Amino acid sequence: MINTSTEATPTAAPLRRNLGLVQATALNMIDMVGIGPFVTLPLVMGMMGPYFLLAWLVGAGLAIVDGLIWSELGAAYPEAGGSYKFLKLAYGEKKWGRLMSFLYVWQTLVQAPLVVASGAIGFAQYFGYLVPLTVWWQPKMVSGLVVLALIALLYRRIEDIGRLGVMLWVGVLGLMAWLIFGGLTHAEHTVAWLPAGGFSALPGLLLSAAMGQAAVKTVYSYLGYYNVCHLGGEIKNPQRVIPRSIFLSILGIMALYLLLNWSVGTVIPWQEAQHSEFIVSTFVEKLYGPVAAQAATALVLWVAFASLFAVLLGYSRIPYAAAADGEFLPLFAKTHPTKHFPHVSLLILGGLGFVFSLLFRLGEVITAILAMRILVQFVGQAIGLVLLRRRNGAAHLPFRMPLYPLPVIIAVAVWLLIFWSTGPTFMLSGLTVIGTGIIVFLLWSRRRGQWPFAS
Repeated sequence: MINTSTEATPTAAPLRRNLGLVQATALNMIDMVGIGPFVTLPLVMGMMGPYFLLAWLVGAGLAIVDGLIWSELGAAYPEAGGSYKFLKLAYGEKKWGRLMSFLYVWQTLVQAPLVVASGAIGFAQYFGYLVPLTVWWQPKMVSGLVVLALIALLYRRIEDIGRLGVMLWVGVLGLMAWLIFGGLTHAEHTVAWLPAGGFSALPGLLLSAAMGQAAVKTVYSYLGYYNVCHLGGEIKNPQRVIPRSIFLSILGIMALYLLLNWSVGTVIPWQEAQHSEFIVSTFVEKLYGPVAAQAATALVLWVAFASLFAVLLGYSRIPYAAAADGEFLPLFAKTHPTKHFPHVSLLILGGLGFVFSLLFRLGEVITAILAMRILVQFVGQAIGLVLLRRRNGAAHLPFRMPLYPLPVIIAVAVWLLIFWSTGPTFMLSGLTVIGTGIIVFLLWSRRRGQWPFAS
């Protein structure tokens, strides 16, 4: 029998606000980089041909516009859980807000482990360059061990995690700087920024099916700029730190991605690069030899691990926030008695990530992650911001986006276009998760005698 009382919620001790701008930006950036650009770079080249850089610009543009929404909400409501809190407040805490926030937490129980699994699977793929994994169970063993190591490292105080995050961030910047320097000093081929017809041909290319498919991959590689909002209850001076960390991370990663892709394209023609499973390793091997390639591969693994570190950290706070509100299973509200972090939520999401890393393939996971999140989290949250502004006004907001409501309109339109680009199968999977979540919510609410069953 499920315990629906709120007796367990007193165990949700207050979280400590010990993360500053440097730590917040570092955790955002290592969340964003991860294994994404190293496994999606060849895929984007295969879809876009010589104009692959445009897809990365589109991904950056969406991140900037959507970042305005996250910054406004994060600065105004800096609490653990991020979108959980935003959706609940925007749609009404007693009625529709309960449903929307519940759906977000419900999705998190599936998509957060999928995100962890995607990074772990990508880790195992690049690990195969160093140690050939020829038997089917070997890459699964590697990905599973990665998830277990993450759980062990995250099982500690938030201030210790902040220091670990900065250390991992240094490795991320070091790898990207090395790769970019290699391209700048060994360029052999030209890389196009615009289509052959110039600006007149640009609208057609931006609206093409190829751009839609490529944008799914590049947007996946940019996701994570909002990780600081999930940690809102642990950020110092959040009204200023949250918006700054979001845009510092987006602009920093945009510059790194564009330079990285340009560097690879100038050394390895896109016709050849699109077929590589270890594009970074191949790139460095061509420039400096096999020993350097092995070192670069080790750094890629460092980056992938660092990203998963930040991802699992942020997502573990979402079920905790909902349970602490009495809107989810009380078990998730428990915090460690001495280290003061939501250890039960961490263990459950990490455990599911371990299982998923043994079951799925990388390409399917990437598209499924995006299809599952768009409608409730990104579109629902953008519309929710409009509802909050209409209800409360904007005078009290610590951060207000420029040109409102234009960024909201652009974000919703582009997110819906990307959702359509994921294809019927993944659109249906995303809608199925939402549908099952609605059923579970109705059963949960009926058991508790809450809306829509309240007398």
